[in-house]
Amino acid sequence: MSLVSLSVSEMRSGLLNREFSAVELAQAHLDRLSELDPSVKAFVTVDPETTLAQAKHAQARIDSGDATPMLGIPIALKDNMVTKGMRTTCSSKILENYVPQYQGTAASKLESLGAVFLGKTNLDEFAMGTSTEYSAFFATRNPWNLECVPGGSSGGSAAAVASQMAPISFGSDTGGSVRQPASLCGVVGFKPTYGRVSRYGLIAFASSLDQIGPFARCVSDAIDAFESVMGRDAMDSTTIEASYDASVARTPALNGKRLAMPRELFSDDISPDVRAVVRDALDAMSNSGAIIEEVSLPIIEHGVSTYYIIAPAEASSNLARFDGVRYGLRVDGANSIDMMTNTRSAGFGKEVQERIIIGTYVLSSGYYDAFYAKACQARTLMKRQFEEVFTKYDAVICPTSPTTAFRLGEKLDDPMALKLADFCTIPANMGGFPALSLPCGLANGLPVGLQLIAKSFDEEHLFSIALATEEVLPKIGMPAIA
Repeated sequence: MSLVSLSVSEMRSGLLNREFSAVELAQAHLDRLSELDPSVKAFVTVDPETTLAQAKHAQARIDSGDATPMLGIPIALKDNMVTKGMRTTCSSKILENYVPQYQGTAASKLESLGAVFLGKTNLDEFAMGTSTEYSAFFATRNPWNLECVPGGSSGGSAAAVASQMAPISFGSDTGGSVRQPASLCGVVGFKPTYGRVSRYGLIAFASSLDQIGPFARCVSDAIDAFESVMGRDAMDSTTIEASYDASVARTPALNGKRLAMPRELFSDDISPDVRAVVRDALDAMSNSGAIIEEVSLPIIEHGVSTYYIIAPAEASSNLARFDGVRYGLRVDGANSIDMMTNTRSAGFGKEVQERIIIGTYVLSSGYYDAFYAKACQARTLMKRQFEEVFTKYDAVICPTSPTTAFRLGEKLDDPMALKLADFCTIPANMGGFPALSLPCGLANGLPVGLQLIAKSFDEEHLFSIALATEEVLPKIGMPAIA
């Protein structure tokens, strides 16, 4: 029995039945990480001593009769989630040696439930990118093809789960940064409703868009991971205590469900290979009783341009705190202005600098109304168009990514092509809606993702549809490296 290939429920059963210990489970994943990560490069920081200490503590709780769902389960965290005493870098030189003195809420909840931290995963610097090639340290590789990208910005978290280095990982999703890499790596990726999971301790990129979400190898594992971190948090005023029925979430239902298929997300902007695989998935769902109808959401065509005004604007404000004064990198200068300039020039990569400049520009006097205000209006219109669809349909269904994984370096000279990789995922962030990607097949040997989007705070019905959909879709297997 390979411990790293088990589902979370199988791991939980094995731990409670004393088939193996939490320490053995953690060590199996550390061994796997040691074997594969030199090739995949999913992790920025690994701390085996801390991992095994947490596993020993989890085993002691198991021996005492504790049966908490995440107890003893190894997980990985994206390296923009603050962890007390463990380096948190945002894959940026400006935070390369930053060791936090506090713990973020999501990490605290997981730790209190007895989860075992394997380490921190690589990302595009400050979560700004769609390929994990903009990490200041190294590019992560896709386990399905090591010459291809894993997607981004949470590429390290997606690659870790796809290669069985972790059964569960967490990322952050600002414009698709959980779902798009989940699609490219052939795993499940889930973005909750904005406000469902606390962002306290998530180093901010765009505060009105960011949301923490899990990666897993099946929908049921993603549900377990989500339920471990959801809930109102006094440390985050944007969190909301909303109803959630766990029994509905775990009851598969597809027959009779009405699903809207936006024609704008099946346009020529989607590669023919991806369209073909998704169409086959829709046929399988229709054969199982789902009612799938085409709708029009014309505002989607403006999603990318709207996002790349709002997100950089918020980033320019959030990243102002990295000035060399309080924490992180400091590069001295003749005066305070020189010090800040030198620090940011040396600490921030090209992509981050460009987004800060764009954000500052669209917020500046004379341009605010022309750009930022209009983008906010377009965002409101997008949310309203989707909400109108949700009055008639249970969910929206579409491809997750316009393409399969592309080769490393292939699009670095074409920044617009990289930004269009989030074409299908951005609307869910704009409206704050929950959205999930699950693998639905292969195109030329690489995974294709199917995306489901539901109305706000309707995670349980989204999970219900996803569980039933997972049952009728072809199983893509595991990448060769796994």
